[in-house]
Amino acid sequence: MTETTSGPARGSRAKGSSKANKGLRIERIHTTPGVHPYDEVNWERRDVVMTNWRDGSINFEQRGVEFPDFWSVNAVNIVTSKYFRGAVGTPQRESSLKELIDRVVKTYRASGEENGYFASPEDAEIFEHELAYAVLHQVFAFNSPVWFNVGTKQPQQVSACFILSVDDSMESILDWYKEEGMIFKGGSGAGLNLSRIRSSKELLSSGGNASGPVSFMRGADASAGTIKSGGATRRAAKMVVLDVDHPDVEAFIETKVKEEEKIRALRDAGFDMDLGGDDIASVQYQNANNSVRVNDEFMKAVESGAKFPLRGRMTGETVEEVDAKSLFRKMAEAAHVCADPGIQYDDTINRWHTSPETGRITASNPCSEYMHLDNSSCNLASLNLMKFLRDDDEGNQSFDAERFAKVTELVITAMDISICFADFPTEKIGETTRAFRQLGIGYANLGALLMATGHAYDSDGGRGLAGAITSLMTGTSYKRSAELAAVVGPYEGYARNADAHKRVMQQHGDANDSATRVDDLDTPVWAAATEAWQDVQRLGKKNGFRNAQASVLAPTGTIGLMMDCDTTGVEPDLALVKFKKLVGGGSMQIVNNTVPKALKRLGYQPEQIEAIVEHIAEHGNVVDAPSLKPEHYEVFDCAMGERSISPMGHVRMMAAAQPFLSGAISKTVNMPASSTVEDVEEIYLQGWKLGTKALAVYVENSKVGQPLSAKAKEKKKEEQPEPEKVIEYRPVRRRLPKGRPGITTSFTVGGAEGYMTANSYPDDGLGEVFLKMSKQGSTLAGMMDAFSIAVSVGLQYGVPLETYVSKFTNMRFEPAGMTDDSDVRMAQSIVDYIFRRLALDFLPFETRSALGIHSAAERERHLETGSYEPDDADFDADGLAQSAPKAELALPKEEAKDAKDVQRTATEPEAATPAPREAHNSTELMEMQLGLNADAPLCFSCGTKMRRAGSCYLCEGCGSTSGCS
Repeated sequence: MTETTSGPARGSRAKGSSKANKGLRIERIHTTPGVHPYDEVNWERRDVVMTNWRDGSINFEQRGVEFPDFWSVNAVNIVTSKYFRGAVGTPQRESSLKELIDRVVKTYRASGEENGYFASPEDAEIFEHELAYAVLHQVFAFNSPVWFNVGTKQPQQVSACFILSVDDSMESILDWYKEEGMIFKGGSGAGLNLSRIRSSKELLSSGGNASGPVSFMRGADASAGTIKSGGATRRAAKMVVLDVDHPDVEAFIETKVKEEEKIRALRDAGFDMDLGGDDIASVQYQNANNSVRVNDEFMKAVESGAKFPLRGRMTGETVEEVDAKSLFRKMAEAAHVCADPGIQYDDTINRWHTSPETGRITASNPCSEYMHLDNSSCNLASLNLMKFLRDDDEGNQSFDAERFAKVTELVITAMDISICFADFPTEKIGETTRAFRQLGIGYANLGALLMATGHAYDSDGGRGLAGAITSLMTGTSYKRSAELAAVVGPYEGYARNADAHKRVMQQHGDANDSATRVDDLDTPVWAAATEAWQDVQRLGKKNGFRNAQASVLAPTGTIGLMMDCDTTGVEPDLALVKFKKLVGGGSMQIVNNTVPKALKRLGYQPEQIEAIVEHIAEHGNVVDAPSLKPEHYEVFDCAMGERSISPMGHVRMMAAAQPFLSGAISKTVNMPASSTVEDVEEIYLQGWKLGTKALAVYVENSKVGQPLSAKAKEKKKEEQPEPEKVIEYRPVRRRLPKGRPGITTSFTVGGAEGYMTANSYPDDGLGEVFLKMSKQGSTLAGMMDAFSIAVSVGLQYGVPLETYVSKFTNMRFEPAGMTDDSDVRMAQSIVDYIFRRLALDFLPFETRSALGIHSAAERERHLETGSYEPDDADFDADGLAQSAPKAELALPKEEAKDAKDVQRTATEPEAATPAPREAHNSTELMEMQLGLNADAPLCFSCGTKMRRAGSCYLCEGCGSTSGCS
């Protein structure tokens, strides 16, 4: 995107050595001389009215906002409510995307000019226009703090990720509490390593035993919980790391496991242990992600079954030796039960460290993608990969590597400029960040890109394209970093770390050269990446580098929605059918528009494509789709559903991208509920062997209904002798006594009135249900009578209520619609309503929570306490309400013909139908269509089901996330 001031060579270099001649020549990528990017698009006014789907109350309203006509309803809603500054209803309030972009982009340009980045005012203007164009057309986005803060009167914090440090002194520990609190107060998260704190098995200078890091974690956890309660609607995000050779590592591993056991015990005793409940505050260690930092010595000991030394913090001497395999097993057991701790591979991380002479990398940010020096920060930006997929005149696809490289240069230049004017939460973080200038460029929409190009996510072709793009991105970034070093100088810490930095650049280049070229899509990208890494070696040797770090793969939560991305970060697609809001109100479910592109790439004809898309619209998957070859099924595998990607498929994708990243990857490896502890061990072992830097796993439903006492019961059972005879068990009917407690509920569903009487056993538990409809003698009334008898008999024979609830909720038939029940505002049928009401009346919270059923009071309490994982995207300096829009009733097909929302062509059909009335986003739609429950929390801003974004969660409705964005 740039050229030198000293010649026509491609790229950007300093012109001569004198200060007067320095500056970048900026090349146009998308813009036209004499025409502002704003003048090349159609603008329209829209009303943003975001309502609470539970009761219809308005949470946010701003009418007449101005956006391009191609921006989706979701993107407009989230940018308006999250990023526009100024009090709503005042002249100071931003009301146009132009104002938002100008506020940010003009600040970058002014700082770039002030600090000598551009060769001339003309180059500065091209920089401004190109940056504005890229944001306007959703080609890339800065992380949320930029949109919150840049160009405002408040501190211009641009970073989302922070790493702190703590030493073995009370003064340092108290500083840790304070610094962490200030970061939480500002809406961001931080990570740190506690391994410098001496263990509880070591002595103090006074002769007494030390408290140990696990003890001090209690204080930090309480502080984070207090800030959560007293601050905005969010919980503090933090990462706590402990080295595997720390003598307290076993206690660290067990912290959350024991607390999970406590939650179950207290809940069984009648305490309010629901998330946000009155008694949940007694549970510790819930405000952080925990990770164990393992080294190669430990992993080799695990493989060989050797002993491993735990070393004192003050002397380095061995305090005790443990069996490495046994310790590794305990890590896997804990992760299998409660998803913590994750694992970080210390030697792998530090082999790729550009600044080791200054200090080791000991920790990460809460989402695990940013890894660098203690007391540092990283500002993020992400590219939308689908914007670089192009079709030629003959319908063939290619990835536009040249334009991708130019946009990468533009964004890296802007990101580096931001450090010149940025503010930081602590003085130490500011000093380190200005001295090393860590950047975190990344991308979103990889999953969509792979599917659109006919690549299975878990395939050599998919990994080849992902690796090539990542290599080109990081190589181009470091090339630009070397060019910037010639213009404005290398980072302050470079001289001391020059040899190490150049060694790491060589490692990246070697990995690029040895990577396998797979097909016609990735091979040209690898070629461009090879050229970029050759330039990195040459320019870096001459100029040094401006940035110690260049790239990471972040979750891209809220900014992914801003760019209308189908998939976040490095993640695959969630499901093949999506939930889409319409400009005129209402919503529709559509088959992903990447599906027709994939089918076309695979050689299917228009008629076949249309039939396959219709099959997906009806069934939610490609299994048995007409004329679709079974060998192509894998192209359409998603994170969840009929054909879901295997856990190792996720790990292999991380391994394909990792050698070409400065930092790491925010991603959780989802594992099916059938996974064993041995499966977790294998994932952690393969993550090390494949060269990833960090891993976290989540076994589906592991935190619900999985009592820790199961192992003890199994062991006891194993100790008993085998029975001498086979006993056949048959269900026995347990009839209710003559006098029985009951609840009678009147209800209205879609205009149909009725009464439900639910009677219980005296010792608790539903035993029978009677249903009476208002129109006696009707077919419906008769069927309800017969149905209630069948359900009652099943209950008395021991069929669990939750089984009925899971089978009959979401069943759709008339009458359906609005109800008069404040807890269940909408029902898809009378049966759907009945079992939602029974679940609320008779099932414990954790059981129905897993089924996605909550009362209005529970949702209200969750909204008020705001206890959900934080993300910078939720932080609003103006104190604006952060809630999701209500999904309106779906429009009839004949009323949803807006060409901007539903487009059908011969080669790219889009099967669109009204969305189910009870769905509020894609996750809930997928649950209904596939008949399963997503392992994701409810958004405590708007109550809808979130979806995974990296190692965090994202709410499609209101943009709230639980990590970096």
